[in-house]
Amino acid sequence: MSQPSNDASVRHPRVIALLNQKGGVGKTTSTVNIGAALAELGKRVCLVDMDPQGHLSLHLGLDGESVGDTVYELLLEPDVPLKQVVVKVRPDLDCIPSRVDLAAAEIELANDADRLKRLGAKFAPHMDEYDYILLDCPPSLGTLTLNALSMAQEVYVPMQAHFLAMQGFTKLLETVGEVCRNGVNIDLRVGGVILCMHEKQSTLVKEVVGELDAFFEENQGNPLLASFARVLRPAIRKNIKLAEAPSFGQTIFDYAPWCPGALDYRTLAERIIAQHEPGTSVDDPVDPSGDVELESKGSSEPEVEPEVEPEVEPEDRSEPASTEVAPGEVDPPVAAGTISVEPRTRSTEQTVTPKSKNPG
Repeated sequence: MSQPSNDASVRHPRVIALLNQKGGVGKTTSTVNIGAALAELGKRVCLVDMDPQGHLSLHLGLDGESVGDTVYELLLEPDVPLKQVVVKVRPDLDCIPSRVDLAAAEIELANDADRLKRLGAKFAPHMDEYDYILLDCPPSLGTLTLNALSMAQEVYVPMQAHFLAMQGFTKLLETVGEVCRNGVNIDLRVGGVILCMHEKQSTLVKEVVGELDAFFEENQGNPLLASFARVLRPAIRKNIKLAEAPSFGQTIFDYAPWCPGALDYRTLAERIIAQHEPGTSVDDPVDPSGDVELESKGSSEPEVEPEVEPEVEPEDRSEPASTEVAPGEVDPPVAAGTISVEPRTRSTEQTVTPKSKNPG
């Protein structure tokens, strides 16, 4: 397999896999919006949708069934070059889309000796074209995920601050250890945890974040952890706008650029850049629950009040609580990263128009 040159003049991107073997934790939402924020900050970014569900592609307004060649052809067809599957979705932001056929790649590649290195081999001649490559991994440890881990330098773990998520994080560390020990990628390291759908008021959340902080503090020097590994701040606050944006085929910066979710992802991207660039610091004072006070950037945009959940009066336990929504009331919040099945339109101009098949 061809490898990137070791010449110091060749630029090497940071290759980051976002992985959690539990679904619905904000992994795809984080991949899209961190990538979009990095691109806004002037970095050349490529997002790779390694999940057969294709949610990252849909989030960016791409329909894998009609967009043309996808990561499926990239992995299965030796004659398909990287350039043939790359779609430019925003300035400085490229995407390699996915479609449901990708699920068959696990079986079709099963007997190939190079099945875990296909993705890295296709990227190798183009590594100098990007500053960041972000890989959205499926919530399983199969051929697709191992292709991503074989070329990644770092793994970031998007998760909610819940007890079961803590158990999943421990299992994921074991997975990274297996990847290193089996020679798939001996240089792979865990770069940190991204807290998603965060509600800092909860006592449980504060305890879990405290345990995660203590884990990284106590395990400094662990060969499976990057030197800068930590719980990344700010935590991404629970924000309905993050759940709405994918149904319009938009990033949070297209849809609601000054909502709390956009502010959090923008600041998080700045700190990811600061991890490797000299002259910048990521050691900002933080709230133990995972939040950090965002500094004013001097923007002329109006300040946006953080969205908060309305206080709920104690229920009368003698009557069951109604689940109906009265006319004029706001629908209950949706978990970040979900995609509406209803067709939706937006009056404002969209950067990318979602491609979708006309209903048959």
